[in-house]
Amino acid sequence: MDKSIFTEKKTIPDDAALMNSLGETYNFGQTIANYVHLKYTAATDEWNYPGEKYGWNFRIKDKKRAIVYLLPRGKFFKVVLVFGQKAVDTIMKSQINDTIKTEIESAKAYAEGRSIGIDIKDDTILNDIKELIDIKLAN
Repeated sequence: MDKSIFTEKKTIPDDAALMNSLGETYNFGQTIANYVHLKYTAATDEWNYPGEKYGWNFRIKDKKRAIVYLLPRGKFFKVVLVFGQKAVDTIMKSQINDTIKTEIESAKAYAEGRSIGIDIKDDTILNDIKELIDIKLAN
């Protein structure tokens, strides 16, 4: 099961726990969070605990929706984004990695859109993540 490494409801993860658990990927998460705040200065940060089955997750939101989720895992984290059809169409025409396009295209469409989760284990995909955030914020 894809579950946060932080499952204790009473303990919200702090920077020290994140750095210890995520290792060098902690900095990549900071890069993504800083990028969102640079592009959308009104964004707010929020830790969320949907239950023991999923554990703690971190999300950056605008007034109505989550822009991006950063889900802590063992020595890496997962970025989750949800896109409406207009954004999906934009992604398909972009220079974003074909593997990401295939995953979005094959994701089940729900009322809130199509969801994609990308494991961040190194910095090779960060430019694609930034482009996905740009598309999310534009649509």
